[in-house]
Amino acid sequence: MRSSVALLARTRLLGLAMARSAQPVRMALQSHINQHISSCPTDTPSESRRHYSSRPSDQPIHHIRAKVTLATLRKLYKRGEPITMLTAHDFPTGTLVDKAGMDMTLVGDSLAMVALGYSSTSEITLDEMLHHCRAVARGTRSSFLVADMPFGTYETSPEQAINTAVRLMKEGKAEAVKLEGGKEMAPTIARLTQVGIPVLGHIGLTPQRQASLGGFKVQGKTAAKAKGIIEDAQALQDAGCFAVVLEAVPEPVATHVTNILNIPTIGIGAGVGCSGQVLVQQDMLGLYGRVPKFCKTYRSLADEIVGALKEYSAEVKSGAFPAAEHCYPMPQEELNRFMRMIGQDEQEEEPESDKHKASA
Repeated sequence: MRSSVALLARTRLLGLAMARSAQPVRMALQSHINQHISSCPTDTPSESRRHYSSRPSDQPIHHIRAKVTLATLRKLYKRGEPITMLTAHDFPTGTLVDKAGMDMTLVGDSLAMVALGYSSTSEITLDEMLHHCRAVARGTRSSFLVADMPFGTYETSPEQAINTAVRLMKEGKAEAVKLEGGKEMAPTIARLTQVGIPVLGHIGLTPQRQASLGGFKVQGKTAAKAKGIIEDAQALQDAGCFAVVLEAVPEPVATHVTNILNIPTIGIGAGVGCSGQVLVQQDMLGLYGRVPKFCKTYRSLADEIVGALKEYSAEVKSGAFPAAEHCYPMPQEELNRFMRMIGQDEQEEEPESDKHKASA
């Protein structure tokens, strides 16, 4: 009996000694965590829960203005107010275009090159266009949404064009479609408009046909070719287009076309005489080194983005990020419970050397 009591006493003393030896470690850890938490933001009843990048905000994306429709575009045209149009290829870029107040958003097949890395616009498929169009549509609330019909999805017959356009509108959530070509496409455009599909025409430099044009070259530089552009524009208007894009056309020619039509012209490299303008978003934001002559680079975001990415990498390497303000707080009561828990674990995980000393 006496030996059992003595053994129990020695065991209790050993446990107390072990707890005391672990105390400095726990105190140091407690001090470090307390110091870190004291600098972290604390939750208050008036604050909403913090959002993760993987979870959309509960708040509206941005202030929603009046919805732009074909009637809106017609009113802008009649009162001589220039129509603004810009490309978008995903949810963030679609949201930005809409938030900036553009009248029209174009999910252009240019995304084949600027977003997917293809060598030409002709390589993108209908399924890829649908994927991107849906993403842009989710970020578009007010702007009128137009989608390009990819190369090879509308040229064979009017029926093929209708099938493609219906998919872009039903699955892609587009409000209108754009197709390239002049008077040879007029019958197809007429069929599309007859079944209620709004069509934006595109003449001049047609990128899907750049191989047959000898590359991305200005069109209509001679009187004969300028006459052909005029004829194409009139044919598209007669077929029912609500507007026509004029790309890489000399300004005098584009201005004349604008003057003789009674529908808007949207210029891209066609001068100020058009009814409106369109640019590729990545070009005007300076995300690529080389841009067409007709494009004004409003920002050089590529340098700013690369600089930010390098700064992030350097801070991760140095340990400067994440800092205290990027942490999440822990309630003090739970922290105390946690510290007691890990303190108990430290006692249970006694080092082998201490075990040998105790047995000795």
